[in-house]
Amino acid sequence: MELTTRAIVLRTIKYGDAQVIADLFTERSGRLSFICRIPKTAKAKVRKQFFQPLTCLELTFDYRPNVRLQRLRDVRIAHPFGSIPFDPYKLSVSLFMAEFLYHATRNEQQNVPLFQYVEDSILWLDGCMRPVANFHLVFMMRLSRFLGFYPNLSDDVPGCFFDLRNGSFSLECPSHPDVLPPVEAARISTLMRMNFETMHLFAMSRADRNRFAETVLAYYRLHVPNFPELKSFEVLKTLFV
Repeated sequence: MELTTRAIVLRTIKYGDAQVIADLFTERSGRLSFICRIPKTAKAKVRKQFFQPLTCLELTFDYRPNVRLQRLRDVRIAHPFGSIPFDPYKLSVSLFMAEFLYHATRNEQQNVPLFQYVEDSILWLDGCMRPVANFHLVFMMRLSRFLGFYPNLSDDVPGCFFDLRNGSFSLECPSHPDVLPPVEAARISTLMRMNFETMHLFAMSRADRNRFAETVLAYYRLHVPNFPELKSFEVLKTLFV
């Protein structure tokens, strides 16, 4: 069956001298892997730049549900970036996002609202003229809504604990160890108040920002099977003051 869909590049691995295997998150079919030949001629229609992390593509392919590696018929860049490849801060954030999404959406089927959120977030980052130090915090926390484990804020009152396993606040400390004490739990409330338009108003130190991110990543490791430590996070932790 021939499909035309938008897609977002999550990871690319070189395969042989002139091919790549690309893991994409597609709007119509969720996560798929493709094998694609990259000709080395200057006039080639398919170029390696198409498969840089978080590149937004429009592609056509013959979808075969029982085949591990799909083959492209046609591909083009849907939204050329204006700033991400040229801004070291945005580029580092994008590489972190790509690695994060590669693991967070590993088994994701068609999920149009999730795809639209990710694509809109990427385009917002590319067009943003303000500081983006808190972008990854907002992105990760709000993504959890589309994956089904967005924190329940109904019992959020001062002095609460936050149960990472259940994604909820509680006045009593849970018996298991995956819990944030009240001071740490207040970070979750702060994250919930942030969005892309207001995140620059929330001043925080590098240490606080990294602690926020570590808390969110710990939350994902509890709710997404086999979610690992992210290599790109070590670079991101050093960037913003």
